[in-house]
Amino acid sequence: MGQRVSFSQRVRAGCARVAAAAESVRVRTDRLADYAGSLPLDLARAPSLNPEAHFSGSPEATAAFFLQLDSINFGSGYFPHLAKLPGRSGYFTVATHLTRFFREHGPLTAEDLAALTPTDCAAIFCQDDPAHPISELMWLFATALNDLGQLVQKRFAGSFARLVAAAGGSSQELIGILITMRLFRDAASYRGFEVPFLKRAQLTVADLALALGGNGLGRFRDLDELTIFADNLVPHVLRVDGILEYAPDLATRIDTGVLLAAGSPAEIEIRATAVHAVELLRAELGRQGHVVTAMQLDYLLWNRGQQPDYKAIPRHRTRTVFY
Repeated sequence: MGQRVSFSQRVRAGCARVAAAAESVRVRTDRLADYAGSLPLDLARAPSLNPEAHFSGSPEATAAFFLQLDSINFGSGYFPHLAKLPGRSGYFTVATHLTRFFREHGPLTAEDLAALTPTDCAAIFCQDDPAHPISELMWLFATALNDLGQLVQKRFAGSFARLVAAAGGSSQELIGILITMRLFRDAASYRGFEVPFLKRAQLTVADLALALGGNGLGRFRDLDELTIFADNLVPHVLRVDGILEYAPDLATRIDTGVLLAAGSPAEIEIRATAVHAVELLRAELGRQGHVVTAMQLDYLLWNRGQQPDYKAIPRHRTRTVFY
C-alpha cells in the first residue's frame, strides 16, 4: 500500500504543473540565487502576531478567534471599497474589528455564528456603506461564518478547541476538516486538471501554531509540509522583486486596475507560479545552507508587501472567497 499524498503535496504538484505550462507568468530562475542570498531570514524565523489585530485568550477562545478570522480571510478584490481603519490594510481592518468585538463582547459562539446575518457582519466590521461590493462581501462573510458555526455545532459539540484537537497535531488532518466547508475548498480547474491551493485552510494551521506558541492545540508535527498561502500579495512582492515576470498584456491589466476573473487562466497562473517560485526559492536556500519552511518564507514576503513601496504599485485584484 502506497503512502498517502498529503493535501499540501497536492498543492505543490498542481502548482508545479501550472508553472510548467503557464503562458502569462514565468519564474526568473536565473535570479533565484541572488534573491535568496538577499533575504533577511532572521525575520522569517521570528514571526509574531499583531496584538491590536489578533485576539489572544484561553485555548478555546483563541481557537475560536483564528478559526473565525481565517474563515473570512478573503475579500482582497473588494478591499478598495472597504471602509478601512486609519493606516490599516483590508486584512488588518477586518482582524482588528473582530478582535475588538471579542474583547468587548466575548467570543462569538458556534450558535452565534450559525445565526449570523450580513447585517450583523456589517455591524461587527463597521461597514455601513450600502455600496454593492461591500454588501456582497458581508453576505459572503455571513455565509462562511454560518458554515463554521454549523460544523462546530454538529460535529464538535459547540467547541472550537475540539475541532482543532480532532486533527491530532497534524496540519493535514486539520486541512481535511476545514475543507468540508464549501468556502474553504480552494481549488481551480486549469487545462482540464484540478489545481488545489487551499490557502485559508493551510493558513489556519499556521495562525494557530503561531498564536498558541506551538504548544497544546498549536502543536503541529508537520508544519514543514505547508506551502505558501497563495493570495495576491506574495505574487505581487515576487513580481516587484523581479522573480515573477508577467506577459505585457497581463501586466497592463493589473497596472490599470482591471479585475481578473476568479478561476481564469491568468489568475490561476499567478497564484500557482508564486507557490512554485517559493518552492524553488526554498530549495535554493537549502543549497546555500539555510533550512527554512515555505510558511516562514510566506511570513517574510507577505510582511514585505506591507511596506509603502510595494503598496504604491497595483497588485492583481480578484473577487473571490479564497483570498
